[in-house]
Amino acid sequence: MESIYLLIPVSVLLVFAIAGAFWWSVRSGQFDDLEGPGFRILMDDDEAPPTSNAPTDDKSVNG
Repeated sequence: MESIYLLIPVSVLLVFAIAGAFWWSVRSGQFDDLEGPGFRILMDDDEAPPTSNAPTDDKSVNG
């Protein structure tokens, strides 16, 4: 029976610590985008990056 006097306050403090950690993670944006990282794996990165079609000035390159 004496151990319950110690376990109840410890469990209440543990609940407050877990609730505080959860509140901090929600406020800092940890749960903003839950689906994005899963879809990012499926994105196809095999394509070459687009090249610029802007005309080049050959005079500035050759001198």
